[in-house]
Amino acid sequence: NAEEALYQVAQFNHDLAVIDLGLPGIGGLDLIRQLRTLGKAFPILILTARGNWQDKVEGLAAGADDYVVKPFQFEELEARLNALLRRSSGFIQSTITAGPLLLDLNRKHAALAEQPLALTAYEYRILEYLMLHHQQVVPKERLMEQLYPDDDERDPNVIEVLVGRLRRKLDSSVAFKPIETVRGMGYLFNERCT
Repeated sequence: NAEEALYQVAQFNHDLAVIDLGLPGIGGLDLIRQLRTLGKAFPILILTARGNWQDKVEGLAAGADDYVVKPFQFEELEARLNALLRRSSGFIQSTITAGPLLLDLNRKHAALAEQPLALTAYEYRILEYLMLHHQQVVPKERLMEQLYPDDDERDPNVIEVLVGRLRRKLDSSVAFKPIETVRGMGYLFNERCT
């Protein structure tokens, strides 16, 4: 429902939203308007049974980027979603900064106080994920899924080891300790990223 969607958007970063106009409670159009009012710029695709041209115009005017009418072919929906993601990726920033830390998302490069930071691929992926979800508690299991999406037999201690190594590389400055452990919940990148 729309209330859950608003909660999820407030808690997590999203690349895309698929919204049905017939949501219970707050309707889909009102949800789209609220998302845009909140400054959420990710692409929105409306997926609904309402197929007349007036509904399409109203949905697009409310802030949706595309509109698909049910019933639909899955291949068409997939192609439209991929096109929205492709178009939106041109607007995604290519660097993230937090204090003295700079992360270049295109080159997969990190620098601390303008000095290159030697990270393994896994360390980089953890740092990137934590920075993209800054000031949100990220469960250890989600980091495992990011590193090993196809491996069902994951050892959660791997994350602790990688985060420990990452901390040692980042915590060279007493004033900059960006990765915090939230006991029993996960990890928090506690610095504001821009």
